[in-house]
Amino acid sequence: MKSLKAVQHELSDPLIQLKTLAQSGGKLPRFEERLDEIGLYPLRPTEIEILQVNVGKMCNLTCAHCHVDSGPDRDEIMTRETMQYCLEAIKESKVRTVDLTGGAPEMNPDFRWFVEEISKLGRQSIVRSNLTILTVNKKYRQLPQFFADHKSKLICSLPCYTAENTDKQRGNGVFDRSIEALQMLNAVGYAQAGSGLELHLVYNPVGAFLPPPQETLKSDYKRVLEQEFEILFNDLYCITNMPISRFLEYLLRQGQYEEYMKTLVNAFNPAAAPGVMCRNTISVGWEGTLYDCDFNQMLELKVEHGAPRHIRDFQLNSLTNRNIVLNQHCYGCTAGAGSTCGGEIVQ
Repeated sequence: MKSLKAVQHELSDPLIQLKTLAQSGGKLPRFEERLDEIGLYPLRPTEIEILQVNVGKMCNLTCAHCHVDSGPDRDEIMTRETMQYCLEAIKESKVRTVDLTGGAPEMNPDFRWFVEEISKLGRQSIVRSNLTILTVNKKYRQLPQFFADHKSKLICSLPCYTAENTDKQRGNGVFDRSIEALQMLNAVGYAQAGSGLELHLVYNPVGAFLPPPQETLKSDYKRVLEQEFEILFNDLYCITNMPISRFLEYLLRQGQYEEYMKTLVNAFNPAAAPGVMCRNTISVGWEGTLYDCDFNQMLELKVEHGAPRHIRDFQLNSLTNRNIVLNQHCYGCTAGAGSTCGGEIVQ
């Protein structure tokens, strides 16, 4: 499968995605209205604690649900110069965590250098891995030990504890390679008692429905993965699929878009809204542009006018005092138990 951009699909254009969301929004309450009802509009940051950096859209997989539209045919890659701007911003701020994402972030040629520099600053690095990249060749097979040496926190995608559902979403053979990668990570100490090396898994629904309760699903994951593969992990994060990019294309193709949007809107949870990730996170695009979150980044919804819009111009006070840019896809973060890059908001 190729990316939407590679086949010149109209939904590779963020403006077309936003138009689709707006058309649905004419029949459903605006997200801003729901926040206003509970006294949260305009939505503003609490404190910027996390810098989430997309180091490139290149990936070894082309997953059916991907909101980034990443894949082997994407060549957008963050340069070391832009990474240096990120490091300077970290030095000047209270940011304690740098969340590295992609694509497959490991495929950026300066990825290891960036992790090393983050470690030198005494900051926590998070690496969001698809797992299979760690099994590609000798170069990537060395990464588990590299991660352990730098005490990187790993958040790894595994849509299901069965091969059928995982391969349905991510491609044939992905489950087996993911299991191999998890065993490699356990072997260097990840999720082992007393190691301090955290390994978390991510569940995304394989269809047009909300995730089940996180704790219940985590119990199932732990039981099956340990009994069948002797795999250990620390926690499971349930993340709602956002109606953008490839998942939006899937919804439209299946004729499920309107129903899915209604599901998100009807499941709006006022208790989840205050904990959305855009309140303590700044998202950095591969070229250095600043966004309120990773999803806004893919829709090219930059931070509001008046706030710095590139990492080289990073100013903590201005970014802390901005209003967060919202749209209809934001319902995905407040539906049910809520959804952030750290899983459920309300437990």
